[in-house]
Amino acid sequence: MLKPFSIGPYVIARPLALAPMAGVTDRPFRQLCRHWGAGHVVSEMVASDIRLWNSRKSSSRLDYSGEPEPRTVQIVGYDPQMMAEAARACVDLGAQIVDINMGCPAKKVCNRLAGSALLQDEKLVAEILTAVVNSIAAPVTLKTRTGWDQTHRNGVQIARIAEDCGIRMLVMHGRTRADKYTGHAEYDTIAAVKQAVKIPVLANGDISSPEKAEKVLVHTGCDGIMIGRGAHGRPWIFRDILHFLSTREHLPPPSFNEVASVIQGHLEDLYAFYGEFQGLRFARKHFGWYAEFLPEGAVMSRRFNALETPTLQQSFVRDYFGRLIEGEVRAA
Repeated sequence: MLKPFSIGPYVIARPLALAPMAGVTDRPFRQLCRHWGAGHVVSEMVASDIRLWNSRKSSSRLDYSGEPEPRTVQIVGYDPQMMAEAARACVDLGAQIVDINMGCPAKKVCNRLAGSALLQDEKLVAEILTAVVNSIAAPVTLKTRTGWDQTHRNGVQIARIAEDCGIRMLVMHGRTRADKYTGHAEYDTIAAVKQAVKIPVLANGDISSPEKAEKVLVHTGCDGIMIGRGAHGRPWIFRDILHFLSTREHLPPPSFNEVASVIQGHLEDLYAFYGEFQGLRFARKHFGWYAEFLPEGAVMSRRFNALETPTLQQSFVRDYFGRLIEGEVRAA
């Protein structure tokens, strides 16, 4: 069911992608998801105004050193020339694919007519895509939504514009901007987009299990899928989907020993990447997502959030999983 596809010169052998998510898909999480089977990962979005890139947040988002090819960075903005300048700067820093964000529904992005707000202005969409594509030799991709609201689903028109402008791959989230992340994703528009263009199309939205991945692929005919929130606390979801699609069988869930090892390694990577002060704060967020799938997870997450040093966090994880393995914590 899944076949390799190409983004310019880069072959994506496993067409399961990790969606760019601000505050989530940093280098440690991208590398972790690659380890568990993601064939394509995208960085957190960075603003097109490169004057803002000196901040610690932007610097970390633009750090993809040591990552395997292709290294993909996402940019967001509303001005064609600023977007083109940002694309060139990303390539200079080592990006090999530039992704354009026209899917983020966040108010602070859309208030500047960026992200999914751009779907209201198809002429400006074309100007931005053309400017970025013409500014770099690297391939450019686009992540977008089905439309502005449910009465203005122009995803097919946007897809055709994107292909005409030279976009090399399209990711379509099955909601409109007005939907934000509420309700359920719909896939009919994504299927229509796939029929309308010849470039690779990935389906995105509410894909959180192997069965849902299969259903979406069959319904849309897409070349692959992109997973966002479904990977929170479960980076092994990529492995599980790949196995199910190739064998029609489910893998057993990771053992407590395996999950403990994943969490401990992830936390260490966060401390190393951000430094201890910031690292332990990012660790709280990720542990909360892991805990959603663990016995007494809500209680454990609250206790973890009160810890003030990486040493205490790691000791807590060792103790908690030690008690799980010994059967001292009641399984859910």
